[in-house]
Amino acid sequence: MKRKTIILMFLFLMVSLLLVSCQALGSTPTAAPDATEVPLAVLDSALVVEGRLVPKETVQIAFNSSGEVAEVLVEEGDVVQRGQVLARLGNRESLESTLANARLELAAANQELLTAEQALKQLEKDLPTAQTTALQTLTAARDQLRDAERNLRALTTPAEQFDIDEAKANLALAKKALEKAQEDYEPWENKPEDNLTRAAFLSKLAAAQKAYDAAARLVNNLTGTYTNDFDQAQAEAEVQIAQARVEIAQQEYDQLLLGPDPDEVALLQGRIETAKQRIEAANAAIKAAEVAISNLELKATIDGTVVEFNLIPGQRISPGALVARIADFSEWYVETDNLTELDVVDVEVGETAIVTADALPEVEMRATVERISDISEEKRGDITYTVRLRVDNVDPRLRWGMTVVVRFEK
Repeated sequence: MKRKTIILMFLFLMVSLLLVSCQALGSTPTAAPDATEVPLAVLDSALVVEGRLVPKETVQIAFNSSGEVAEVLVEEGDVVQRGQVLARLGNRESLESTLANARLELAAANQELLTAEQALKQLEKDLPTAQTTALQTLTAARDQLRDAERNLRALTTPAEQFDIDEAKANLALAKKALEKAQEDYEPWENKPEDNLTRAAFLSKLAAAQKAYDAAARLVNNLTGTYTNDFDQAQAEAEVQIAQARVEIAQQEYDQLLLGPDPDEVALLQGRIETAKQRIEAANAAIKAAEVAISNLELKATIDGTVVEFNLIPGQRISPGALVARIADFSEWYVETDNLTELDVVDVEVGETAIVTADALPEVEMRATVERISDISEEKRGDITYTVRLRVDNVDPRLRWGMTVVVRFEK
């Protein structure tokens, strides 16, 4: 502070006065010499303060969780890198199992989401085909209804002669086809049942017989030569069934014209929403497990040297308890809180100063002001501000915390 400057000035004046007094007492009366001009003493105007030598950065480290120390990986004096693991707590296997299960659940949920989304897209993609199929089904149902109604009319109303003639012609053709099938089958009739040719001719004969019976039944119905209450009731039932099929086919076709089946869409959308919820829950579980595993490790937060380390295997640890300190000695700084409100206004960031350690007064080091605190403190009755200076050429013999004198030259 300027107080030191004032003391130095006072001492300088006292020494000067003593020298003048001694010369006056020891002198004898002589002729007065020629008058000479005495030069004025120039007082030192430099600002001088005290400070301490500190490393570039220091950090204290603690575990974020409680547990028992399982591994100690460094010692005091070791140089470490940011992120390097210094020690570990136990219970890692259980947490890693939880993490693995959460990752499996995430994979399964992602697969379910993908499958449901693809199925929903496929519904849209298959819509034109589904519409075509529904129209074909509707057309077939209408044809069946028309045939059933025609058959019922044949049983309940006199047939037109044209229909009778057509039915008789179809009966004749069916009879001829049946006779041809019988002729083809007769040479093979006594062959073994597993004979493929015999089986093929027998199948053709059965189909021809069925077609002939249907044609004969139609002729009988049209001509009224064979009809009864049972046939009429059966025909009416077939009409009702065919009508129901037409209604169902019409509803399905009309619905597809509006888009995919809403029930299927709702089902797939529900699967998608459920899968998303599973993914969210799995991600949260993964994050929680990763944080818990990370909290088992004590890591360096800066590059530097381990200057304090208080851990041994088996030791019980509480979260937040400081167990290590790391210092970065790559650069050295001086911190001083001796600048009062009257002094600090004369100091600027970027200004240079001369630093001298009390332990090595013959060594001068140059320093540059890097930061001036914006917050004041009240110390020794003065309002003071902390100033931090970077030292350019630190003597290797100096140590952390040594007292130094900082001289701001003006």
